[in-house]
Amino acid sequence: MRQLISKLLRALAFTLPLVSGVEHAQAQTVQTSAPFALLMDYESGTVLFEKAADDLMAPASTAKIMTVELVFHELAQGHLKLDDTFPISENAWRKGGGVAGGSSMFAVLNSRISIEDLLRGVIIQSGNDAAIALAEGVAGTEDAFATLMTRRARELGLEKSTFTNPWGRGDLDMKVTAREMAMLSAHLIRTYPQYYHYFGEKEFTWNKIRQLNRNPLLNMELGADGLKTGDIKESGFGLVGSAVQNGQRLILVVNGFKTANDRAEDSRRLINWGFRAFEPKVIFTDKDIVGTAKVFGGEAGEVGLVANGSIKLLVPRTSGEKLTGKIIYSGPLVAPLEQGKEVAHLRISRGNTQIFDAPLFTASAIAHGTLSQRALDAGTEFGLSLFRQLVQKK
Repeated sequence: MRQLISKLLRALAFTLPLVSGVEHAQAQTVQTSAPFALLMDYESGTVLFEKAADDLMAPASTAKIMTVELVFHELAQGHLKLDDTFPISENAWRKGGGVAGGSSMFAVLNSRISIEDLLRGVIIQSGNDAAIALAEGVAGTEDAFATLMTRRARELGLEKSTFTNPWGRGDLDMKVTAREMAMLSAHLIRTYPQYYHYFGEKEFTWNKIRQLNRNPLLNMELGADGLKTGDIKESGFGLVGSAVQNGQRLILVVNGFKTANDRAEDSRRLINWGFRAFEPKVIFTDKDIVGTAKVFGGEAGEVGLVANGSIKLLVPRTSGEKLTGKIIYSGPLVAPLEQGKEVAHLRISRGNTQIFDAPLFTASAIAHGTLSQRALDAGTEFGLSLFRQLVQKK
C-alpha cells in the first residue's frame, strides 16, 4: 500500500514576511501566453512557475537537445572524438539541407565534417542536416538513433517523452513535456561542462554562410548561455533556455507561442521575475533527520530518513504562502535495512503546486528484530491489513 506521511514539517512551517500588498500581488500573478511553461532553479530543482508542465507537446527543434545529449554521452564515454568525421549522406542533404527549406547548416553533399562542427551546426544553426548526419554517424539510420533517444530518455528518468527523429520533424508520436525538457537540460548542464559552452556561442560560419544563434535570450543581458529554440506548425514557437545571475542558474521551458516576439518577450519576463521574486533558503542541513519511516520485523520500529546533502529551496521573497511537505514511501519497510538505502521521497508544495521532489535515504542500518518483535509486527500488520480492506469496501 502506498503510505503517505502527510504532515507539516517543522522546518517547512514558516511564512515569509509580506513587505507590501503590491509586491505580494506581483510575485503571485506572473502570467504567460504560452500554453506550456516551466521555470526551475537549477541547483535545488525548485519549480518557480509551471503551466501544463506535464502535458505532452511537440518539441520541434528543441528535440535536438536530446540528440546532442546522446553525442555528448558518446564523447564522454570515449566512443567518439570531437575531430572524428561523419559523412553528409544524400538523406541528410536532401531532407535537412538547404534544398529542403528548413533550418540548415548548408553542409555539402558527400562531404565529411567533424563531430565538433556538426555539433555547432546543430546547436547554433539548428541545422537539420547536421542532426541527421550525427544520427547516422552514431547509429547508422535516423530510426535507429531515434530508438536510442527514447531509450536514453528513460535512463535519465524522462518517463513521458518519446522521440521519433533527431531533428524535431513534426510527428504525432514525437512528444515531450516541459518538466522533462527542464530535467534533460539540467542533466546536460551538470554532466557535460566540457561541452555545454557550444550552446552559448552566438554565431557559426560554415560553407561561407554565417548564421547567428537562434536563441533570443543570448542577446538580452540576462546571463543566458543556452539552450535551444523550436518552431514548427505542430508546436508553435518554443524555447528551452538557461541563464545565470550572481551564481544562480534558472532553466526555462516555454512552448506554443503564436509569434517569435511573444516567445522572446515572455521568456525575458519570466526569467527576470524568477531572479527577482525568489531567494534561497536552507530547509534541512545534510545532518538533519528529515522524517521517519515505519519498519517491519526490525530491532527498531522506525528508521530516520536523510537527504543526500542539504536541501535548499527557492522561496518567494514577499509571499505569505506556507510550504508543506510529504514523505512518500511504500511501507512499512522490511528489515534488515542497510544504511544509505533509498527508500522514500520528500515532496514539497507551495499552495497547490509541487515545487520540489528528492529521494530520501535510511540514516542508519536496521537489523532483524527478535522473534517476539517480528511476531508482534506481523500481528499488527495483519490487523492493519484487515482494517484497510474494510475501509476500501465502504
